[in-house]
Amino acid sequence: MKILVTGGAGFIGSAVIRHIICNTSDSVVNLDKLTYAGNLESLAAVNGSERYAFEQVDICDRAEVERVFCEYRPDAVMHLAAESHVDRSIDGPAAFIETNIVGTYTLLEVVRQYWQSLDDRGKAAFRFHHISTDEVYGDLENPEELFTETTPYAPSSPYSASKASSDHLVRAWRRTYGLPTLVTNCSNNYGPYHFPEKLIPLMILNALEGKPLPVYGKGNQVRDWLYVEDHARALYKVLTEGQIGEAYNIGGHNEKQNIEVVHTLCDLLDELRPDSAFAPHASLITHVQDRPGHDLRYAIDASKIHHELGWVPEETFESGIRKTVEWYLNNLEWCRRVQDGSYQRERLGTTE
Repeated sequence: MKILVTGGAGFIGSAVIRHIICNTSDSVVNLDKLTYAGNLESLAAVNGSERYAFEQVDICDRAEVERVFCEYRPDAVMHLAAESHVDRSIDGPAAFIETNIVGTYTLLEVVRQYWQSLDDRGKAAFRFHHISTDEVYGDLENPEELFTETTPYAPSSPYSASKASSDHLVRAWRRTYGLPTLVTNCSNNYGPYHFPEKLIPLMILNALEGKPLPVYGKGNQVRDWLYVEDHARALYKVLTEGQIGEAYNIGGHNEKQNIEVVHTLCDLLDELRPDSAFAPHASLITHVQDRPGHDLRYAIDASKIHHELGWVPEETFESGIRKTVEWYLNNLEWCRRVQDGSYQRERLGTTE
């Protein structure tokens, strides 16, 4: 099978491609615009494979997307290309509307045209897998409640609203045109190759340099944490075994308050860097003004993908977070190279 992965140079996309090339016989075409958060170094392990190809293309550029489909003739699409940082969406929502909504629409139209040109066998085998987020569901107020695949959408930020819009477009193209689609909504990912604007890598790198560890409000926001390589396995399983027209929630069964996560990182750094001049690293924690519209709790019910497809996460939070810290400690040069000067590890999204 030949799989077109959009956003394959990003954090989750690169993990998906590494999983496919290293663990299956399928081939991958990576279509990525290479924005600030896209980095081909994340794919160095597969770059020499005959089953891997890269195309630097913006999903909003219909002519170029059509060219890629015409040239490579994929059997399936995994759509991960998106602007994905909530804080950036607060400071500048336009890019999120353009990429996540207009880009998804453009891609869907190219895919529809391509799919309709296939013979009956090709049409029946084709899959369009749209990868989304649990943030489309909004906030959970009941501490016993979990997001399920039927939870109503109630997005809170420009980012989550743009992703909710793209989810609705994908479902509409399924219902209106018969396009064979699948949708997944995942909880917070973490792991290797994560761009340093996100909570976990930001805290690790700031702590190593003795910089403040900025925590929004009290840090009592709850997130369900999912190791990125577990997510990659789940995404491939949904693509290859999932039921067309269905949605699947993917979570790590690891609910943690943000402040707990930060303290865990500090404890690991105290252990792994005992000679650090900044230990104990928890002394660097600084509480800052909360961002507007900050959801308090997300939590995924992942029982559907477990019961129907047999997927469960392999990493606990404790094992995954240790692997993550060790990876960053061993790859500090990568961290320096992916920061081009436009982002200096400041907290974004504090616009009044």
